[in-house]
Amino acid sequence: MKVDTKLRTQNLEEKIRQFWPLSANKIRSIRDRFPAESGSPVFTAGGKYTTRGWTEWTQGFQFGSAILQFEADGQSEFLEYGRENTLLHMAPHLTHTGVHDHGFNNLSTYGNLLRLMEEGKIPVNEWERNFYMLALKVSASVQAQRWTEIKGGGYIYSFNGPHSLFVDTLRSCRMLAMGYQLRHSLKSENDEEISLLGRLVDHARATAQFSVFYGEGRDAYDVPGRTAHECIFNVNDGNFRCVNTQQGYSGFSTWTRGLAWAMLGFAELLEFLDTVADEDLEELGARTKIEATWLRAARATCDFYIQNTPSDGIPYWDTGAPGLRHLEDYLEKPSDPYNAFEPVDSSAAAIAAQGLLRLGHYLKHRGQGAEGEKFFQAGLTVARYLFDDPYISRDGDHQGLILHSIYHRPMGWDHVPEGSGIPRGESSMWGDYHARELAIYLSRIIRNEPYYTFFISEQAYE
Repeated sequence: MKVDTKLRTQNLEEKIRQFWPLSANKIRSIRDRFPAESGSPVFTAGGKYTTRGWTEWTQGFQFGSAILQFEADGQSEFLEYGRENTLLHMAPHLTHTGVHDHGFNNLSTYGNLLRLMEEGKIPVNEWERNFYMLALKVSASVQAQRWTEIKGGGYIYSFNGPHSLFVDTLRSCRMLAMGYQLRHSLKSENDEEISLLGRLVDHARATAQFSVFYGEGRDAYDVPGRTAHECIFNVNDGNFRCVNTQQGYSGFSTWTRGLAWAMLGFAELLEFLDTVADEDLEELGARTKIEATWLRAARATCDFYIQNTPSDGIPYWDTGAPGLRHLEDYLEKPSDPYNAFEPVDSSAAAIAAQGLLRLGHYLKHRGQGAEGEKFFQAGLTVARYLFDDPYISRDGDHQGLILHSIYHRPMGWDHVPEGSGIPRGESSMWGDYHARELAIYLSRIIRNEPYYTFFISEQAYE
């Protein structure tokens, strides 16, 4: 991509100001026309949100979007909608033992509500506050028990089973971070106490070791910074066996949304690490080693994104997608969602932008200004194009907010409009939610407000 080094956060203020009224109307449309009993809205088809039975991993983004909307514009209807539906519909997600998505569903709802209360943006009610805290503790423990031991550690296994490590899960591990911050732990047989922080550190280490590549000759496709969607292990002896993918083109190419999850996941965990006491990290490998591992993975994935994304920072759905060979010099020009060969994935851009910004901010506050500036400016560049045509949805009849998102290209789940050879023009619940998160993040910087984190920080990460 071509990083705009002169772009400033203030240059995006007007785009973000225009973003929130569009967002409000999309939320109202979904609220009024998509009854909760019909399932979770996942992605749009012909501009209308539809469900897709796989796992209910997007319901938290639905109600969490309303909570973020209230945070942005202060309209109580969105707080009421988000809070009421969190109470009515999110409890099964707290105790869902069959998925790795706890951070997606439950931090977007219970977590955001607790954060707003801690930040004084909604009134403090001790019973309500304790309810949110209890929900997060339960969710963290349930996620932590999905555990596979491997040599030197372990990981939270995906919904595919104990053999499967997903790169996506790293960002969902924010739930373990919250559980730790709330001083909770998982109790097992004979009252054995299992550290949520320990499981977070081990899972992040496994992701950095196996899901991220560093150009060290691990295999014939070991390109620095690329990621594998899935890693397969032998659960009998804990040995790594191979890479795989569910939603990408190949285990040896890079599914860009998976890459984005790693970028944002490692950047956020580095910020969280600053809140963890040294003594809590000693038995887990010590702060310097943990930080070095996470920082290496964050740098590698963010660098790969910059090097393998079109000039505007909006990626195609997979860096190895076969149709890309028909798009001449596609990395040297803006992405083209209307091409005839391969779709772009705007949801990957919404996630990746925040990862780039957070890593840049992290490095700049550690005296590594030049490198930090590179990543931060890359994040601003992505946001500049994401919050504008052809990616912002201005059509009042279209329920999506960010256009040209892709869910599952290999399975052919995404809507292909008449006359097109590829999916385009549609939105996803995770893409829309993360665009709203990105707008909140940038708005706080523009207004010189406390830095936006998922965790509760007395220092507000100044």
